[in-house]
Amino acid sequence: MHLILLAFCLTCLPLSAYSWGFFAHQRINRLAVFSLPPEMIAFYKANIEYITAHATDADKRRYIIAEEGPRHYIDIDHYGRPPFAELPRSWQEAIGCYSADTLNTYGILPWYLEQMMHRLTNAFREGDAATILKLSADIGHYAGDAHVPLHACSNHNGQLTGQHGIHGLWESRIPELMADKTFSYLAGKAVYIKDVRTYTWHIVLESAVAADTVLQQEKIVSNGFPSGRKFAYEKRNGKLVRNYSTAYARAYHIALGNMVERRMIAAIHATANYWYTAWANAGMPALEKLLKGYIIQDTFPAAKDRMIGRQEG
Repeated sequence: MHLILLAFCLTCLPLSAYSWGFFAHQRINRLAVFSLPPEMIAFYKANIEYITAHATDADKRRYIIAEEGPRHYIDIDHYGRPPFAELPRSWQEAIGCYSADTLNTYGILPWYLEQMMHRLTNAFREGDAATILKLSADIGHYAGDAHVPLHACSNHNGQLTGQHGIHGLWESRIPELMADKTFSYLAGKAVYIKDVRTYTWHIVLESAVAADTVLQQEKIVSNGFPSGRKFAYEKRNGKLVRNYSTAYARAYHIALGNMVERRMIAAIHATANYWYTAWANAGMPALEKLLKGYIIQDTFPAAKDRMIGRQEG
């Protein structure tokens, strides 16, 4: 039954309404591989198709696992105003101030990312190739979500300000239209994160502060844009669908000062930083030996995992 539901979600439901979308999440994970040091890149590059294809697994789980949803966002404005000093950064302290139900209601993204880092570190220590890759793909997804301003804002889809659809416009439409034409993708080499908790909250707070700009600039562009040119029809999966026009998406992208590009590049770098830090905290185990065991290959998001290339010794 779960497989049937998942298949339905993959073919019928609008995943891009909740995340960077297939294109951006997969691009973030794929390019993060090339920011890794030589000791890591051979293993990750050998499995780059898996890392890329499974970048959206976390979104697919939202439709079949109730607990998954809150892991992708935090409505941090529920807890006051920046810098939200009264909101504990520690999960246990946060539970002490608020109930677990309250935290889950308003999102647990930064706390969950920290938990995932502990899991990835353990997977490196144990030399568990399959788990390393699964967790790496998921961490890339959550790191990407943390860089989206509307994932750190209760007005996550403009539903409170008459801007319904802005979520998909910012994190799906603009990357799909602009990324391969104008984005630089110069993310830099991975660096060690001295304090994962502080680093993660810094990302989330940056996103939270940027949320007002995301909403305000769309209002300005919308008010000054000819109503008949804001939307256009295009074919997707053989169907004619209504979407923001290329001209409107470009105008909004420019009005934001290339914010989408900057946050996407930052997400690529952060993803590589998380992977590198988990590996370093595990004692920098040699990953070459994992290439002599299993290499996971998966070239299509809906395909089943296949374990191939096993060699003896």
